[in-house]
Amino acid sequence: MEYLNPGRTPYTGQDRALIGVEHARQARAHFARHPAYRLTPVHLIPGLGGAGVAYVKDESGRMGLGSFKALGGAYAVHLLAERDGGGAPFVCASAGNHGISVAAGAAEVGVPCVVHLSEGVPEAFARRLRALGAQVRRTGHDYEAGMTAAMAAAQEHGWRLVADSSWDGYTSVPLDVMRGYSVLFDELSGPGAFPPSEGATGPHDGAPTHVFVQAGVGGLAAAAAGYVRDRWGEQPRIVVVEPDGAPCLIASVRAGEPIRVGGHPTTLGRLDCREPSLLAHRLLSRLADLYVTITDEQAAAATRLLAGHGVALSDCGAAGAAGLLALTPATRDALGLDRTARVLLVGTEGPVEPK
Repeated sequence: MEYLNPGRTPYTGQDRALIGVEHARQARAHFARHPAYRLTPVHLIPGLGGAGVAYVKDESGRMGLGSFKALGGAYAVHLLAERDGGGAPFVCASAGNHGISVAAGAAEVGVPCVVHLSEGVPEAFARRLRALGAQVRRTGHDYEAGMTAAMAAAQEHGWRLVADSSWDGYTSVPLDVMRGYSVLFDELSGPGAFPPSEGATGPHDGAPTHVFVQAGVGGLAAAAAGYVRDRWGEQPRIVVVEPDGAPCLIASVRAGEPIRVGGHPTTLGRLDCREPSLLAHRLLSRLADLYVTITDEQAAAATRLLAGHGVALSDCGAAGAAGLLALTPATRDALGLDRTARVLLVGTEGPVEPK
């Protein structure tokens, strides 16, 4: 499914107040003091999906935690601890990676952490969470059941909820999570951040022409949209990629408001979210150019293709590339995606069970 966004409008000062370059740089300065912080690599793949060149920002080794999420939950936890000090435990729901980030941040500030995982989350994530000192609770069959349980625990025990989604009355913490994610895009701002290539035939001013970002509740995609628009303006085309089994963002932009979708089972577990983040929906409904859904099989094929280029990701990690590869010719034309294109992809996580 493809949906060219008719509600696309320019980035505004109000958007910049939520998320943009300055927030990314503040978060990056924060992480610069962290002993595990390093820039993650950018892989170059000429000709991928009919583009001149694709750049894959590889988050699989991020701070030893395996995904871009290392920048989000931990950042929010650190800010909460700086503001409120120690004390009440942190609690969250997770499909795996967000919980690992929250648990790592909680361990660093010396505060207990409880993470709710649905029954379908691989045990590999539970083992990694326990190794970080978190208490793991299995709750329900999907992410939403875990979120309900985490919210109830926060209310009942006075714990601090660290969610990567947002809703009316709860936006401050997830906004900090999104601002943490934006660090990975700010790492692309310096000279030489994009490897030189002979594959792209158009003029290269350091900016991507297209940005494909996979989405669950939409936090990373919205962080990308805010940063890209603030730094590189209105020209880059931003594409949101979702599993066809959980297309909450495309359904919400079509409806004109956040809605919950039924969907169907998907193997793309870290993207299997049936209701979007309110903040993410509001930003993407105006800043994204295209929404596209992919099948599990298309994601798996993209994983194999990237592996052939030496980029080891999970199917969720390769979902942005799958979106690029899945575009119809008509949509490619509408996006101006041709041999002059410089496409930015985010390899969001490494293999769940690394070999």
